[in-house]
Amino acid sequence: MSSDEMYMLYHGLMLPTAAHSLESLKFAQEFTFKDDDVLAVVYPKSGTAWMQEVLPLLLNGGDLTLIQTIPNWDRVPWLEETRLELVVDKMASPRAIVSHFPYHLMPPSFHTSKAKVIYVMRNPKDVLVSSFYFHQMAGFLSDPGTFDEFMNKFLEGRVMLGKWTDHLKSWKHSELGDRIMFITYEEMVQDLPAALRRMSDFLGRDLSEETIQKISHHCSFKTMKSNSMSNFSMVPKAYLDKDKSAFLRKGVAGDWKNHFSSEQLARFQSVIHKELENESFTLPWSLD
Repeated sequence: MSSDEMYMLYHGLMLPTAAHSLESLKFAQEFTFKDDDVLAVVYPKSGTAWMQEVLPLLLNGGDLTLIQTIPNWDRVPWLEETRLELVVDKMASPRAIVSHFPYHLMPPSFHTSKAKVIYVMRNPKDVLVSSFYFHQMAGFLSDPGTFDEFMNKFLEGRVMLGKWTDHLKSWKHSELGDRIMFITYEEMVQDLPAALRRMSDFLGRDLSEETIQKISHHCSFKTMKSNSMSNFSMVPKAYLDKDKSAFLRKGVAGDWKNHFSSEQLARFQSVIHKELENESFTLPWSLD
């Protein structure tokens, strides 16, 4: 499959044709959000699968049924992908949905609803590394080339969903008030129970400490890696080649230190700083 066949352009963003279609994008734009829906927004490779595990457990008081019986792409489907139309009628409220979309591509019903948003941020250097390995295993994405070549693509936005900085800025400027909370992948790695409490409070869930600890256990990297409903092991090799890289690879923060040269680090920092230099918000991690 050529690169032209692998992607479609939608409002200037590259979307993989394996999971997106004109019909799915139309369905997303016409989708009706309910007031009790919860949307996790995540730039690719920043913790999407993690949120597909976390949200059903938080919203259902730690009930394991969904995460043990339904694949994550159907239990918490992507707003913009083809699966949503197939499963949405089977989803019980409160519904959990994920999206890689920037804010300006949200459908009209999102803006008129009271649906809450959890935006997960991850250090862009680790996003780059994770995405590099994902492109190696994903048969529906273009070959990443060398790490240096892929870094250039990433910084220029020639990857699915465009520039990391544009995505972050779109949601930071969304002015959703108390409808949105920001959390980092690193917070979840460092102290998952504390992160779960923050999300639980934001979602208005009064969960006991015992339930928080139970959810934390089932959302640990080790437990998720062994859960066939969560580790993407059911996806055919043609789409995800586990011989090239594991889908759930490391689940750590700071792996970028094993990949960046000093020159690459300086180049990466320079571009990100320049694109965020006029922003009023600050990043929750150092880019050094």
